[in-house]
Amino acid sequence: MQIRQSFPYETTREDVQVPLPDGTRLYARIWRPVTDESVPALLEYLPYRLSDWTAPRDWQRHPWYAGHGYASVRVDVRGHGNSEGMPGDEYSAVELADGVAVVNWLAQQPWCSGKVGMFGISWGGFNSLQIAALAPEPLKAVVTVCSTDDRYDNDVHYMGGSVLAVDMHAWAATMLAFVSRPPDPLFVGTDWREMWLARLEAVDPFIHTWLDHQTRDDYWRHGSVCENYSAISAAVLAVGGFHDPYRDTVLRLVEHLPGDVRGLIGPWSHQYPDRGLPPGPAIGFLQETLRWWDHHLKGVENDVMAEPKLRSWISDSHRPATVHDELPGGWVGDPSWPSPNVTPVSYALRGNPLIVNSPQHTGLDAGRFFPFGNDADLPPDQRDEDAKSACFEFEVPSAVRILGRPRVTLRLRMDVPFGQAIARVCDVAPDGSSTLVTRGVLNLSARHGRDRADAWPLGDTEDVTFDLNAIGYAFPPGHRIRLAVSSAYWPWIWPQADSAGFVLDPAGSSLELPFRDGDLDPEITFAPPEHSQPLEVVYPATLDEQRPERLVVRDVAKGEWRLAVDPRYGGTRVYPDGLEFTEDALETYTINESDPLSARTRSDWTIRLHRPELAWDVRVESRSEITCDAADFITSNEVVCKDGGEVVFHRTWEKRIPRTAG
Repeated sequence: MQIRQSFPYETTREDVQVPLPDGTRLYARIWRPVTDESVPALLEYLPYRLSDWTAPRDWQRHPWYAGHGYASVRVDVRGHGNSEGMPGDEYSAVELADGVAVVNWLAQQPWCSGKVGMFGISWGGFNSLQIAALAPEPLKAVVTVCSTDDRYDNDVHYMGGSVLAVDMHAWAATMLAFVSRPPDPLFVGTDWREMWLARLEAVDPFIHTWLDHQTRDDYWRHGSVCENYSAISAAVLAVGGFHDPYRDTVLRLVEHLPGDVRGLIGPWSHQYPDRGLPPGPAIGFLQETLRWWDHHLKGVENDVMAEPKLRSWISDSHRPATVHDELPGGWVGDPSWPSPNVTPVSYALRGNPLIVNSPQHTGLDAGRFFPFGNDADLPPDQRDEDAKSACFEFEVPSAVRILGRPRVTLRLRMDVPFGQAIARVCDVAPDGSSTLVTRGVLNLSARHGRDRADAWPLGDTEDVTFDLNAIGYAFPPGHRIRLAVSSAYWPWIWPQADSAGFVLDPAGSSLELPFRDGDLDPEITFAPPEHSQPLEVVYPATLDEQRPERLVVRDVAKGEWRLAVDPRYGGTRVYPDGLEFTEDALETYTINESDPLSARTRSDWTIRLHRPELAWDVRVESRSEITCDAADFITSNEVVCKDGGEVVFHRTWEKRIPRTAG
């Protein structure tokens, strides 16, 4: 990583409060170039606390943009960080309306040229697209990274119509802990406690809402820009990683957006592509986006729009491992999506009908739903998972590259009304090692559409077809392509109550792979990654950081399996302004291998914020659990907040939510 020491412009930084039409003020940090000329503004708009949680990341890029002639602005969403107001649901109508107001406010500032761009990763990438769909006039360009156009089927809540146990629960629990953090008295003054207590009274766990909507209804249509791509007129650079769950969105945006759009999918995890976190290689992403901003916000005639409409990384075959610093492979460019260079090739499955009734702990080697570049994120060798699945293999006589979304058609018979099918494509080396290439899921009640839940007619046979996640991958000669089909995938997918598997008839079943013709393109290159001077944050070592990131425990006598996950978002750090921030989280996923109703998730969080110079010492402790019976999901959430040794807030929520499609 190169640290940029000199820039075309000197810069200044100031913290301000952005007024909204209802009188609420949002906390903002603005880096600006020192110049008498008006400049475009770039907005990153998040709930994740600019004064501490995202500060290290913010300092890598906002000063960099300012040094290149942009006012780069980071704003906390209402009810979060040091912003006023009450917190709400993710991507609420209020959040998006506030975002439009911020865009318009920025455009009206005397130092702004009147043109605004939005960028962000994950939440910030989501609301960049959603605000672009509301079409505020000053918003001319967007860079959206690791985001989605479909909040139901390509987010942390559902996958193929099935409840995502791993992140439906974990992210709801994370946000419960996050939203319970107080404003910082260094920035808001003595009103911090009054603001905090008012916020806490407004908190309701997200999991209640998310589980209340188990099919793709109007709740999920809100904020899903796939409902009306034509609403977005701003130029969009859509960026994803093949180890991020949102990469399919890049393909859909390139296909459907009506205006200037370019797609970029690398080998990356859920991170900005310049951060150098596994898997790499990292690229000069800031330089790449600067070309985008210069063209669309400053009218610079550069060659950014001469790039292929989609640039994709195709990984070479590699050994299974839970972390890869850099993956072998290279780039290809395509003029459109779907691409004229991609041809679907179908492989018919062979054999006699067979029962697929996977043990409930199938899926423990799935890896992390959101890889962040940690040591235990990626799926290990898949041989254990393959042994619990029905497998079909195809020889690779000559090198094969695939790019896009594989598709499976399965002819199934079921004797129970509900179930789910999971398909994985693996690269099997001559020594038998199995590398996960991609996967997909279908809740069989969603086979006729994600907006409905149709029970399976008992004893009937039907053909079901579903797509797997997009991938760029090269299979070498002498390897085998393996399709593995299972009826369980814990803890990614919450098991159905009457899970008894299905009969799979290979006759009429197939795997379709998107073959990508042509060679790698050596002309697709990127500058080396660089950042501005980092924030001088200290990360003290703690004993808790010595525990495993992912630990599987088996109780042989009980047939019980427990996965313990330390998500390692940030740990303990000390900021240059004196803030001591401590964060500890542990997720556990438990199931009995023969009982789908034994599924249980739990998440425990502890957050401490301490300013010794202000005698400020607060703690947030939260516990979140989900269990089930045949009829309901049973949720339990608890938050305890302390100011010094005083408990200032303690609430427990208990709720039963009917299992409809889930």
